Amino acid sequence: MAPAEETSKFCEAYPMKGGDGPNSYANNSTYQRGVVDAAKELLSKAIAEKLDIDILLSSNSFQIADLGCSVGPNTFFAVENIVEAAKFKFQSQGQDSQVPEFQVFFNDHTPNDFNMLFKSLPQNRRYYAVGVPGSFYGRIFPNASIHFVHSSYAIQWLSSVPKVVVDKTSPAWNKGRIHYLNSPEEVARAYEAQYTEDMECFLHARAQEIVYGGLMVLTVPGRPNGSSHSHSSINMSFQLLGSALMDLARKGGVSEEKVDSFNIPIYCMSPQELEAAVERNGSFSIESMENLPHVSVDDTVSKSQLLAAHMRAGMEGLVKQKFGEEILDELFDLFRKKLEEAPFFIETGKTISFLCVLRRKGNGLEHAV
Repeated sequence: MAPAEETSKFCEAYPMKGGDGPNSYANNSTYQRGVVDAAKELLSKAIAEKLDIDILLSSNSFQIADLGCSVGPNTFFAVENIVEAAKFKFQSQGQDSQVPEFQVFFNDHTPNDFNMLFKSLPQNRRYYAVGVPGSFYGRIFPNASIHFVHSSYAIQWLSSVPKVVVDKTSPAWNKGRIHYLNSPEEVARAYEAQYTEDMECFLHARAQEIVYGGLMVLTVPGRPNGSSHSHSSINMSFQLLGSALMDLARKGGVSEEKVDSFNIPIYCMSPQELEAAVERNGSFSIESMENLPHVSVDDTVSKSQLLAAHMRAGMEGLVKQKFGEEILDELFDLFRKKLEEAPFFIETGKTISFLCVLRRKGNGLEHAV
């Protein structure tokens, strides 16, 4: 298939808040940093046990891609962990002289603040850095060119809001809500169908880009197998944000019609759902799938303040695009207050973070496809 056809899937862009200001993602993503730290041991173990250095000895460089890198600094910590573990793998096998040079591709949507990303690149990095704009739901690299793919807290974002949930004539029209929690069953099914289609595209693209025997490590915010969508604290927090938006609409701060047509394109998957997507694709073997330990966060501020700040860093662009920037301060302040009034939303949610290690099949590995 020609490259133009490969990248033809329509994808909307939802960049995190750029820059280094008080509301920026760079300054409000300590939880995601905690997840990178929690994943370090499992990531190192995957490289130590599963990385086939024979596939690298034929190449003079080790190509790493971080998908959904945002603006840093979390992507730099993750990449450093990968480079450190790969170097250790070579050295532990007596291949000191064979350690390749490392090239890292930082990928995100074109509106991502790549200027901020590159301004904050570590000075003492042990790799060559490249920016690759584009949606990871399509092809972004040449055939069989990448040895290791990493993505943390990115594939929960869908390529777009399911069309039927903003269609007034559809039974899945999500009037008065901005996500699928406590919505009609048709809405949850539409989100699930969008997730299924997107993961098919994601895995199909990676299967072509990753060399045979190459690894892909995905860290995902999700919900436990067999648990209801209503038990996910991520989904609960979106429900509260929707409630805050509806309060603004009732006060005349925003149009209710706009709220009806606004939905957050995030799907909270279970490990089982990801496993099913990988099996349907058939190009990867699942080497391991494990829950990460609970991440403890900065306790110098209240949980509600922290969650509100993180929510704003992630959602400001989306909200601003739809409603303008005038409502931002009031909306996220209202959201924080709702969190304070309903702390059980934070305490009782069953959100998990899990890490999945995949290996590209083929060329004599497992069942060639």
